[in-house]
Amino acid sequence: MEVQAILRYVRYSPLKMRKISKAIKENYSYSVSDAINVLKLNPSKGAKILEKLLSSALANAINKNAKEDNLTIKNISIDEGPALKRLRPLSRGSATVIKKRTSHIKIVLTDE
Repeated sequence: MEVQAILRYVRYSPLKMRKISKAIKENYSYSVSDAINVLKLNPSKGAKILEKLLSSALANAINKNAKEDNLTIKNISIDEGPALKRLRPLSRGSATVIKKRTSHIKIVLTDE
C-alpha cells in the first residue's frame, strides 16, 4: 500500500530543499524512523520541514492500518512553486527584482 503526504507553498527554496533530501534519497532502503533520525541531526530549516512532513506521512500510514516497521520511503519529489517577487532599490531610482522562491514537496511511503 502506498501512502503520501503533500506540502505546498513552503517558503524555502527548492534547490536548498533538494540538497537536504539528497541524504535520504540516495539510500531509499532507509526505514521511516531512520530517515526522521537523520533529519533531526541536520540543523537547517529545510530539515525540520521535511521531518514534519515525513512524520505526517507516517501518521497517514498508521491511520490506514499499515505497519510502521515495514514502511520505507518510495519517492520524495520537490518541485518549484510560485516565486514571490520583491523589489530592492538601487541607485538613481532603479530597482532589481528579488525572487523569494517557494516549494511543493511530496513524499510517498510504501510497505512493500
